[in-house]
Amino acid sequence: MMMKRVVITGLGAVTPIGNNVQEYWRALINGVSGAALISKFDPSKFKTKFACEVKNFVPAIFDKKELRKYDLYTQYALVAVDEAVTQAAINFEHVNRNRTGVIWGAGDGGVTTFEEQLKAYFLSDGTPRFSPFFIPKRITNIASGVISIKYGLRGVTYTTSAACSASNNAIIDAFNYIRWGKADMMIAGGSEASVTESSVGGFNASKALSTRNESFTTASRPFDKDRDGFVLGEGGGAIILESYEHAVQRGAKILAEIAGGGLAADAYHLTGTHPEGEGAIIGMNLALEEAGLSPDSIDYINAHATSTPAGDLSELNAMLSVFGENPNANISATKSMTGHLLGGAGAIEAIACIKSIQENIIPPTINTQQIENDFEGCFDLTLGKSLQRTVNYAMSNTFGFGGHIASAIFKKVHD
Repeated sequence: MMMKRVVITGLGAVTPIGNNVQEYWRALINGVSGAALISKFDPSKFKTKFACEVKNFVPAIFDKKELRKYDLYTQYALVAVDEAVTQAAINFEHVNRNRTGVIWGAGDGGVTTFEEQLKAYFLSDGTPRFSPFFIPKRITNIASGVISIKYGLRGVTYTTSAACSASNNAIIDAFNYIRWGKADMMIAGGSEASVTESSVGGFNASKALSTRNESFTTASRPFDKDRDGFVLGEGGGAIILESYEHAVQRGAKILAEIAGGGLAADAYHLTGTHPEGEGAIIGMNLALEEAGLSPDSIDYINAHATSTPAGDLSELNAMLSVFGENPNANISATKSMTGHLLGGAGAIEAIACIKSIQENIIPPTINTQQIENDFEGCFDLTLGKSLQRTVNYAMSNTFGFGGHIASAIFKKVHD
């Protein structure tokens, strides 16, 4: 079977450092931290009192009646998709909606709604007064459904729930449906709104979050000797994927191409990654094999790099195995600026890769000062400030609780 080329024609983002792609990218290349004291609830009794929240979010595309139907994670999804659809200049009246679908990633879904409704119930006299929108607002698959309803899309539509690799998994799945000839166009990405009491409390209990409350803007420090956990983030990202022929036929501007994707598993631990990065090695090698590339072809790697002690070591070991010492690629950890968007991480990091290809700029890893001893000098982690260099191929890595692995490769378009 002849595989179709798959290209990207639209991007949309809502992030802790910018509420559209242009703002997000400008903040990335300027090394802006999105960390601040939590404003969504009183964090005074929590071990961690800060996060990377979305700031000044105005969901202008909704009226008040519509807004009450959607959890914040769905609002982030719809706003990001609206930007991507606008950039891609899609007139859905002129595309085959039966061959256009949505694959959206989420790990927590409507956790904000879940907390609000349970608090209201338990603080009441016990009389159940749940909202009729409670269930559809909280389920993880509702964002993909709402996106398909909004645009009347009847193609393959579902949600990937693979923890922190969810939206990268969604992008790879969408890529596959198009290249297999089962869809012409797909909306893919992911979103999360997990800066909530239960999420912060739960991650604190598992010792996953940084507790640098006195220096929170530098708390996310991937690969640093003194890292102490990740910084929770929120937001979402959307990508429009099309077959090359479909994009050309409708006169779309092509931003980049997807070269390959690798999905694998660590099969190791409930929450921890394999110490030697076995699943990550498989995922990266599969992506390279599918793209027909050698490791030295990759110019930029957006590392998963959450700033956790064990997770970062695992990824360093995996990259050393796949790419060797002093690889051609520059590596950076954009979570040092955005925090960790969980199920939405892969989407905004894919956008960072695509923008790096378009602009030939590597965004930096901020806050990191002292690299782990065993890896000092092995990699160029693009510390401190962005770097101008030609980027033909960029890899995005994401790894999730349960051992989920997703690695995608994006490329410059050559006719």
